[in-house]
Amino acid sequence: MSAPDPRPPGPFPADPPAGRIEPPSFLAEPASAAVLAALPGARAVGGAVRDALAGRPVADVDVAAPFPPEEIAARLMAAGLRVHETGLAHGTVTAVLAGQAVEVTSLRRDLVTDGRHAVVEWTTDWREDAARRDFTMNALSLSARGHLWDYFGGREDLAAGRVRFVGDPATRLAEDHLRALRFFRFQARYGVGQPDPIAVAAIRDAVPSLARLSAERVWTEIKRLLAAPDPAGAVALMEETGVLPALLGADSLGASRHLRALSEIGAPADPMLRFDALLTHGAAAAARRLKASNEEVARLVARYRAGHDLLPLQPGIATGGPEDDALRRLLAEQPKHRLLDATWHRQAINRAWSWQGPDDAAWDRLRARLLAMPVPVFPLQGRDALAMGVPPGPSVGRLLAEVRAWWMEGGCTADTVACRARLAGLMRNIHGKALPEG
Repeated sequence: MSAPDPRPPGPFPADPPAGRIEPPSFLAEPASAAVLAALPGARAVGGAVRDALAGRPVADVDVAAPFPPEEIAARLMAAGLRVHETGLAHGTVTAVLAGQAVEVTSLRRDLVTDGRHAVVEWTTDWREDAARRDFTMNALSLSARGHLWDYFGGREDLAAGRVRFVGDPATRLAEDHLRALRFFRFQARYGVGQPDPIAVAAIRDAVPSLARLSAERVWTEIKRLLAAPDPAGAVALMEETGVLPALLGADSLGASRHLRALSEIGAPADPMLRFDALLTHGAAAAARRLKASNEEVARLVARYRAGHDLLPLQPGIATGGPEDDALRRLLAEQPKHRLLDATWHRQAINRAWSWQGPDDAAWDRLRARLLAMPVPVFPLQGRDALAMGVPPGPSVGRLLAEVRAWWMEGGCTADTVACRARLAGLMRNIHGKALPEG
């Protein structure tokens, strides 16, 4: 374990605010207002303050207070709020009022860190608590009356689009290796122009330490990054520093090029679609390694299959569109949204590498046709076969599969009557007699 870097001395006698702003609306919401009223000297901190100053919507509200967590919980309950001890060992409780939740954390200082966990103790020193945060724009704090404290120039950095570590970047990265990934996420959302060169150099040196991160934490950060409006620039920086290959392997070569192509063609800002574009192949396997959910992995597998099924149709897409029969066959086998994912993916790959194939207008026409086309549903079920006299058992599934293959070959247009007739014909071939129509 490494000891944290020396902190500026404190507390300061007056600890005056850096300025005052018109109190943002989130401070007046019932839960936020009640928490701040119940804890004298408490302040809103972190993302809520940052986003309010940036004029962005505030999602979650975090509050810090100069009391031990047990006292925070007692004061909140005395004020009539419900309290959940969600992270008491780290000084955090969650207060709930009127369906709104606010996380409240004791002011802390790090005693020791190991790159993943920290041993902390409580403090009353606001500057010391701010000094343990990752970026200057996240070290801001705000009172209920709109008094703003800014110990490290975070407001100026936020206005300039400059993502800058609090203190020495190498030390901050050694304290928590995940901060390297958070840097790219914040660069994608708040960064403007060239990234901080000192931070980039420290991250490049810290790449070997990323192997110590848990797969779950990496997956969460990657998805958050890919949810940014335009993450391609940050991903290019991850490629250049060696971070992306360290996390995803050599198959991530060209990831930023693919993301830019997705943006250029107007693809949905979908983190899973973007993750698929990060890898030339093996996205589902990479997601499994990163402990993605079964649903997320299944989506990537289905997208790959849908993209494979689209490949034979590309000449038809380029020359006016594949036949409706071919599209109906695809829709019968693949969910429509997976096919649409695959069209964006194939179009972006073709564009990124200047491969010959359908132009953008052709892909747009194909998506329009897919969206307008009803999903064909095979009209027979097991009960229909039983009603026609097929004996229970494996023969039901086998015969229905044969009829469905015939239905697919014909473009999925045969109706119930035609499919029943086909089933009856199969049974005549097997038993030499017709089945009742049922």
